Amino acid sequence: MTAGRTVNSQSVNWCTPPKYVDAVRKVFGGKIALDPCSNEWSIVHAEMEYRLPEHDGLQESWDYPTIYVNPPYGSDKERHTTIKHWLYKCACAHKHHGSEVLALVPVATNTSHWKEYVWGRATAVCFLYDTRLRFLVEGKDEGKGAPMSCAMIYWNKNIDIFLDVFNEFGAIVDLRPLQGKVIGDKCKLRQMKFFDDI
Repeated sequence: MTAGRTVNSQSVNWCTPPKYVDAVRKVFGGKIALDPCSNEWSIVHAEMEYRLPEHDGLQESWDYPTIYVNPPYGSDKERHTTIKHWLYKCACAHKHHGSEVLALVPVATNTSHWKEYVWGRATAVCFLYDTRLRFLVEGKDEGKGAPMSCAMIYWNKNIDIFLDVFNEFGAIVDLRPLQGKVIGDKCKLRQMKFFDDI
């Protein structure tokens, strides 16, 4: 699990810690409608779950009012997908369906997927204070921390609740001034096409 580098773990079963699941529920008013990358050990318990690896949530509908995403951080060699595909779906779900979306992802602000689908698209980001966020591994807290810093990214128009809930978990940056702006020279053409397409 890395942020755009070689995969350190083949496991897709790194589950969100309880304190963040509780926080996501608070932001969403108590209900998580969709978890598109769930697994058998997940404690998210969304109303609709697409379970990895059997069920590819990237191929399914994300037309749900609230969506929580803790995507696989490495590349899926069988499906030829990476975290950029999950972030693309987050931005599209918000744009096309008006979905309120939260995603727990590695901090990789210099990558093309952040430049294309976070900067200029998301509403806010919380850079989590946890030095090494302790994911549940196959449902157990084994005390192992993630090998990278993590952030919670938010796509929605009203960020007041997000700011209130996540203030205790990290430094929050309001991204609304960047909405619709193209970030990064190399990404300009792709990003402009993305803005036009969605």
